[in-house]
Amino acid sequence: MVASAENPEDPREFEQEPAGLYLDYGYGSHVGLRRELNEDSSVITDTLFAVADGMGGHEAGEVASALAVQTLADGWNRAEGRISRDQIQTFLAEADQRIREATDSKAGTTVSGALLEDHEGGLSWVVFNIGDSRTYLFEQGQMHQLTRDHSQVQDMFDSGLITAEELHSHPQRNVITRALGAGDMWDADFTTSAVRAGQRLMICSDGLSGELTDPEIARILGAGRNAQDTVDWLIHQSLRAGGRDNVTVVVVDVQQQGDQQPGEQQLGDQQQNGLPDVTQHTDTQHQDAHHEAAGQDTAEHPKV
Repeated sequence: MVASAENPEDPREFEQEPAGLYLDYGYGSHVGLRRELNEDSSVITDTLFAVADGMGGHEAGEVASALAVQTLADGWNRAEGRISRDQIQTFLAEADQRIREATDSKAGTTVSGALLEDHEGGLSWVVFNIGDSRTYLFEQGQMHQLTRDHSQVQDMFDSGLITAEELHSHPQRNVITRALGAGDMWDADFTTSAVRAGQRLMICSDGLSGELTDPEIARILGAGRNAQDTVDWLIHQSLRAGGRDNVTVVVVDVQQQGDQQPGEQQLGDQQQNGLPDVTQHTDTQHQDAHHEAAGQDTAEHPKV
């Protein structure tokens, strides 16, 4: 199961090999233009992709996000990549406990991601989120947000108190209502979507979605560039739009057999010795993963 760039060989097959689909992915992170510390972290494997956005500033938000993705990676590795939705929730519960112990519940993190699940009915994306990091699906020229923000402004919008345009500018847009490691609510929401050739999955921290509108993001996702170039472009545009927060983006493309490029991985290939690619973005850095397929006491938490 390919999970790191260092060990791309030695594949073995799933019991049921999904026919003719391949993955290509890219990812990157930037501290932004107004922050001194990057509190985002990410995990990349061949079946699990996630982004975590820490909160708490110098109270160790970066520790919270790093523990979240590391716990997901540890669980994935123990299970040799064969994990389910129920196991994701178990890993998140473990991460919540680890964060509380490490930070005395003074820091927390959002997390959003997608698991590629193989079962008798075919391949599915199992998408999960806590907080306001997001997962989107771009398919046939249309972009759909697969996650719902756990945030004060999202609740206000759902109640009809504010408009969609006000979501970006409302003064409470940084207040989230669910987080790992802090508060009383940390259960993930899950959604499932079938995997098809031509899909483009994107996971991001709110450093992207807070700077660019959905139409702006969709235009870049649909511009025809490969996964890594698309990640670079999205991050660049978020910085041009203000760069007020850390920004982390993961893009995963599902491709049809015959479109495969050297180094891309067939869905179902597995690696015995690979480890998840876990990145804690503690400064301005860019992780080039192109063509390496495989990672408070109240209920409301202001992100700082």
